[in-house]
Amino acid sequence: MDYELMMNGNVKIGQKAPDFEGISTFGEIKLEDYNGKWLVLFSHPGDFTPVCTTEMIAFTRAHTYFKELNTELLGLSVDSNSSHLAWMYDIYCKTGIRVSFPILADRNGQIARKYGMIANDISNTETVRNVFIIDDKGKIRTILVYPLNIGRFIPEIIRIVQALQTADCSNGSTAANWMPGQPVIVPPPKTFAELEERNNEIQKNRNGISWYLAFKEPPEKCMKNKEKCKEIGEKKNKQEKMQEK
Repeated sequence: MDYELMMNGNVKIGQKAPDFEGISTFGEIKLEDYNGKWLVLFSHPGDFTPVCTTEMIAFTRAHTYFKELNTELLGLSVDSNSSHLAWMYDIYCKTGIRVSFPILADRNGQIARKYGMIANDISNTETVRNVFIIDDKGKIRTILVYPLNIGRFIPEIIRIVQALQTADCSNGSTAANWMPGQPVIVPPPKTFAELEERNNEIQKNRNGISWYLAFKEPPEKCMKNKEKCKEIGEKKNKQEKMQEK
């Protein structure tokens, strides 16, 4: 698998995240530094670029929400650490915002190629806008890829982390357009007896449409950040409505 990753950047959901280490704006960083935490690893095409600058500001403003979900942020590009530092300082001087998470310098592109962050048809050096959500056990749970000219929607990345954590905790799934605080989908029955029991339950509780689609409230332990999750969800809905106008 390591050879396959090295040659093709063939990273898949469900596999163990490839190890890495490098110099960042916060000093030396290793993947193992995030053991026990969720990690959003994201790449950007280049320093001192307009879309990337807006993303750094947006991620910083949302960092508190990620932390409440036991999740850290880590940026990466093929620019040098000196360039990263100068860019972060420029953002601070112009906006007063201190970027609150490290940015890895991947000058030789080793990490970027290992994760498949470079799209050769677009550029042989610039990383496209990748997002890798890595869980607290070191497994890749989500992979998102954006083109160079489209900025990421940070509330959706937060929602994905919330959905993954809620689904894990409740042994369920999340429906289309699921938002924090909403019910989760119950795993489908595996036997005919369970099917009949599920249909009886639906008729009694009105919690589904058929044996293969029923809902339940997540356990209370899964909702420790329920109010904050709702707040994030409401902000996301408000932003989407504003964009539609």
